Amino acid sequence: GVIKGIAEGCRQAGCALIGGETAEMPGMYALGDFDLAGFCVGVVEKDDILDGSQVKTGDAVIGLASSGPHSNGYSLIRKIIEVGEHDLSQPFEDSTLGKVLLKPTRIYVKPLLELLKNRTVHALAHITGGGLLENIPRVLPAGTAVRLDRSAWQRPAIFDWLQAEGGINDVEMHRTFNCGIGMIVVLPAAHVDATLQQLRSAGETASLIGEVITQPAGEPQVILQ
Repeated sequence: GVIKGIAEGCRQAGCALIGGETAEMPGMYALGDFDLAGFCVGVVEKDDILDGSQVKTGDAVIGLASSGPHSNGYSLIRKIIEVGEHDLSQPFEDSTLGKVLLKPTRIYVKPLLELLKNRTVHALAHITGGGLLENIPRVLPAGTAVRLDRSAWQRPAIFDWLQAEGGINDVEMHRTFNCGIGMIVVLPAAHVDATLQQLRSAGETASLIGEVITQPAGEPQVILQ
């Protein structure tokens, strides 16, 4: 099942699975435990590298919907389940809590590669560990920030449940979880409509969620309103 999942992820990303090994270490792992690690390598032409240097005040911020927590925040999720003594088989929406939490991470590679051919994108930010608050600043030049409208996208119910059950404040939610946005696209405002149409045609749930603003150095670079 694990290898099938990795292979499916590679298929979705257009990536080749070229090797691997299984190490058996009795005494190191308890019965039922396993260790899984991996990495990927990509190649890009120097002229095509997105380094965020083109981002400027007035640019638009498009968000692509996540499928759930993706691969981040699970130490906290497990603690919430443990402390609350929740059953993973308990109903949640039209599924179960366990199935919702184990929904595979959405892979955006192919739609974004098509989008990059237009040469209109100024920056991309994958919302992984660190959530919206720590990933977006990595692609912002000094003196800029993004202002996001929280009402501009649908936050999946699982995040509302986690926040309520864990007693988590808004800042920690946006630092720990993607809160419904798995990828950020920054580009000139003039290209928003065409970009939204292209991403939606490719099967993504894409929304205009904010803009780039001028912000003095040392001030927060992500403002959620």
